[in-house]
Amino acid sequence: MIGILVVSHEPLGTALVHCTRHVYGQLPQQLAALDVIPDEDPAAALDAARELLARINDGSGALVLTDVFGATPSRVAMGLAVPGRVRVLAGVNLPMLLKAISNRRMPVDALCELLVESARNAIRPADCEPDAQG
Repeated sequence: MIGILVVSHEPLGTALVHCTRHVYGQLPQQLAALDVIPDEDPAAALDAARELLARINDGSGALVLTDVFGATPSRVAMGLAVPGRVRVLAGVNLPMLLKAISNRRMPVDALCELLVESARNAIRPADCEPDAQG
């Protein structure tokens, strides 16, 4: 089963992981978060991320979700990427994390594609009915 690591600005990753407990009634297996604190040494954060990734990856591969592309947590996450084994996606949110958890028995590259496509369709007005014509 694909391990999932959330690497984000403090306290987002931990908060998202705690939300999964609310949804599933318990913390899902092979799920972890690394909250990067302000002014943290990126090398130290990368070491911590590697350690967490080793704990949650059973050899099936891993998905690293990060928040803001190009920011320090994103750069730390990119340091974990291994083509075909460890994929990194930016723009993490709760719907993305839940979809990743519920589909992580598929190959990591296929899961990555599924999440990107789902994210494209996930943002929508929630306060009105969809237009019947379009």
